[in-house]
Amino acid sequence: MHNKTLAEYSKDLQSKKYSSRELTQCFLDRIAQYDPTLNSFITVTAEHALNAADEADKKIKAGHAHPLAGIPVAQKDIFCTLDVKTSCGSRMLDNFIAPYDATVVKHFNHASMVMLGKTNMDEFAMGSSNETSFYGPVKNPWHTDCVPGGSSGGSAAAVAARLTPAATGTDTGGSIRQPAAFCGITGIKPTYGRVSRYGMIAYASSLDQGGPMAKTAEDLALLLNVMAGFDPHDSTSVDRPVSDYTQILNQSLKGLRVGLPKEFFGSGLDPKIAELTHQAAKELEKLGAEIIEISMSKLNLSIPAYYIIAPAECSSNLARYDGVRYGHRAEHPKDLIDLYVRSRSEGFGDEVKRRIMIGTYVLSAGYYDAYYIKAQKIRRLISEDYQNAFKQVDVILGPTIPTPPFKIGEKTSDPISMYLSDIYTIPVNLAGLPGLSMPAGFIDGKPIGVQLVGNYFEEARLLNVAHQYQQNTDWHKQSPEMFK
Repeated sequence: MHNKTLAEYSKDLQSKKYSSRELTQCFLDRIAQYDPTLNSFITVTAEHALNAADEADKKIKAGHAHPLAGIPVAQKDIFCTLDVKTSCGSRMLDNFIAPYDATVVKHFNHASMVMLGKTNMDEFAMGSSNETSFYGPVKNPWHTDCVPGGSSGGSAAAVAARLTPAATGTDTGGSIRQPAAFCGITGIKPTYGRVSRYGMIAYASSLDQGGPMAKTAEDLALLLNVMAGFDPHDSTSVDRPVSDYTQILNQSLKGLRVGLPKEFFGSGLDPKIAELTHQAAKELEKLGAEIIEISMSKLNLSIPAYYIIAPAECSSNLARYDGVRYGHRAEHPKDLIDLYVRSRSEGFGDEVKRRIMIGTYVLSAGYYDAYYIKAQKIRRLISEDYQNAFKQVDVILGPTIPTPPFKIGEKTSDPISMYLSDIYTIPVNLAGLPGLSMPAGFIDGKPIGVQLVGNYFEEARLLNVAHQYQQNTDWHKQSPEMFK
């Protein structure tokens, strides 16, 4: 029962093959059995899930349920959930019970999907390995001594281990696509503004974007139909109609122009990943696509620009956690300054402190123009690079990650090496474009993903390409041996 796609679950539930309660209990049992090994959940909402499943069963029986009604889903612990702890993987919010639902969570509730719980993540979404969480690292289901990627590593690991059929993630510099690649699942970061950020705790407001993670591109299309849309509560939400993302899934790829940026295949990329990426290109070529080599010379500037802009915004956003209004508060402060200093020192982990310090520095007098403004100008050049590329091609294909999943603890003492894990995903966030990662093979038993990037609001095209690829390959059907 636990190995099916959302489309299959929808069909089974509508035909009364089994109930939502039975399906939900199946996944709750798997979480109880396997999650002590993986640590992919921070909070499991079993009672809430079974009650929601019963309500979904009533709607299905009455014949007026949403196609995804009764199907379980897990929420990354960055989305506020009414009366349920929302921690952001941090000690700072370990005691925070959200007083409302994020818009994304509301959308899933309206569709009568069943929330199983809240998944583990890098603290405040800052990390590429899911090792910075206050609740301990998440383990990769394929190799439990390896990281699952971050910051949405809990969601990715839970989907890969079949502890949930689908999960939400957020992507600031690759945090949906990179863990999807590390865990052998499919994940999409929509165009900036396509999915509401209301109730999604901010890291870097001009880069953060929520999106779905699941086994297949078809599953992502079904989930994005629920998640996407304008939200008046979110000033960055785009007021633009949402198409049915399943509509063109089966469209032929004949005549599709796929760009391969030559800059992606230089030093730093594992040769075996380069080979798998070229194999994916050949598969698309068999399906009728035309492969075109392109050049995007500004992409190498992405890492330095990102690690000025993102920490600057993080420094501003995290200033609210002062020990006064909510969150962690130091005991017995001597005065207000002592309260601020000790609450923040105790509440934040090392990586969060590092980024706050960098951000505060680049925003300070004398450095703002030299660093922050210059980084924003580079961001514009990267965006123009993509727009020039899209004059030649329809989608861009490349690696999602430069290396296979690495071992837990391998890069924690080397932040620069860790930051380079997102070298292929960060440019997409800087430009605000949609990006999708899909499974494309294995290296020494470890999953590898390839990335598709489209022009603004062309999520449907990316899902179409990925779906056609998955109709002709079976990488997305593989599951970790110990969690079958």
